[in-house]
Amino acid sequence: MLAGIVGSILFWSRLARRDERLLTIYVAALIGAFLGAKVVYLLAEGYQHLGASDMWLQLATGKTILGGLPGGYVAVEIAKRLVGYPGITGDSFATIVPFGIILGRMGCWFHGCCQGKVCDRAWFTVADAAGIARWPSVPVEVLFNLAMIAVFLWLRRARRLPGQHFHIYLIAYGGFRFLHEFLREEPKVFGPVTGYQIAALAVAGLGVTGFVRRRGGHGRQEALLTNRNQPRDRHSQSNP
Repeated sequence: MLAGIVGSILFWSRLARRDERLLTIYVAALIGAFLGAKVVYLLAEGYQHLGASDMWLQLATGKTILGGLPGGYVAVEIAKRLVGYPGITGDSFATIVPFGIILGRMGCWFHGCCQGKVCDRAWFTVADAAGIARWPSVPVEVLFNLAMIAVFLWLRRARRLPGQHFHIYLIAYGGFRFLHEFLREEPKVFGPVTGYQIAALAVAGLGVTGFVRRRGGHGRQEALLTNRNQPRDRHSQSNP
């Protein structure tokens, strides 16, 4: 997680040179993502550790991307209103968030958490610390985010759907996690459904809402304003 934060700081510091308000927005995103990650974890799973011998360890370390994404999103929108920033920042976040998640998942891989379900040994399975074959949940999520990075790089170069990239990521990641949870070893809240699946649907719904809202006249005007004000270089041909 720390590697992801450092990487995003390096990327965002370059953008912040254009407007110091962007630094405030980035800090707000970090705080919102952290709080959201904690709250959703507590609602989806953390409450089950209350009273356990390792309660404080679980509560201190537990967090979820499915809370970090909406938490960061809401914090950014609030920060933009407070500092009076009229531009679009989601396209830049859509580029750096998958990198951060990949680095975070590598931490999961080394620590043996976020495991897939036990299944018959096959070419695609991975062995846990006990040598039991499991669904490769972490590698699959890494591949998903690598694919999303490729998609966003193409969208930026082609200047397609400016201002919608983060909404697209929310929709895609929410849908992916909802389906992928059926193959992950996570506590169920009712039937086969986990708390994280409910959160995944909320993330996808937030993305759809934002996408539709920005398709309106206000979103188009905001995109045009951003395209006028932001410099272009040979690496990025669309507004961040």
